[in-house]
Amino acid sequence: MTGSHAGGTTGRRTGSGRRSLGWRIGTPVVALLSGSLLAVSATNSEGTDLRPGRYTDLAGLVEGEAANYRTVEDRFNKLSDEVERLSAGVKDKSVDEARGEIAQLRDPAGMAPHAGPGLRITLSDAPEDLVDDAVERNKQAEPDKRVNLNRFVVHQQDIQALVNALWNGGASAVTIAGQRVISTTGIKCEGNAVQLQGVPYPQPYVIEAVGDPSELYSSVATDHIVAGYRTDSENPEIGIGWSLDFKERVEAPAYDGVVDLHYAKPLR
Repeated sequence: MTGSHAGGTTGRRTGSGRRSLGWRIGTPVVALLSGSLLAVSATNSEGTDLRPGRYTDLAGLVEGEAANYRTVEDRFNKLSDEVERLSAGVKDKSVDEARGEIAQLRDPAGMAPHAGPGLRITLSDAPEDLVDDAVERNKQAEPDKRVNLNRFVVHQQDIQALVNALWNGGASAVTIAGQRVISTTGIKCEGNAVQLQGVPYPQPYVIEAVGDPSELYSSVATDHIVAGYRTDSENPEIGIGWSLDFKERVEAPAYDGVVDLHYAKPLR
């Protein structure tokens, strides 16, 4: 042997007898304490998990949050009704004038139901078989010849472009999935769904607009962003979903969500 092990020990460690005695005494003590802890835990939990939150699934969490939202919304509606009732009892000229202005703005602001002729447009992702075919073709194609798989999916910018085209065409009310769109409505992609005011809605995405059908159609048909989407919908190898229908009557419910503005603030 060379180095630090030269002339060293035979492998037995000094003090091994004392350690063996400690293990013979300590092991039963540790086992006894562990058993006591298990017994106390079982008694306190009464047969249930002491930390059940670990097993809460996502569906249950969403359901619970939705129930909480409905509770808060009901309370908000009750308080709003009470405020309106109390305000109606106030006899003042300036209050009456303000109330009249509010009444005139409720409809254009989206706070009142609105109905009339218009358009219904439905967007949806491409069929899965077309996506699978594109994936196989991309495996054999040169990098610059591969099709972008994002073209098979409806994105938030597609919906935003369509809604903006409808506004430009003179729409007096717009809904997405039956929800009224107002100036503070945020459209956001979240997984395979689109969120409106934080609530997810799966495809197909039905967008309806109240207005002159011919003016609305003309605006949609001439929008260059929407045109790119429609080109992909007519491409048999992509086939992303698009349908447009003229409607004699489109009903847009009043917006009933929060109207607070949320925006980023610079850090200091």
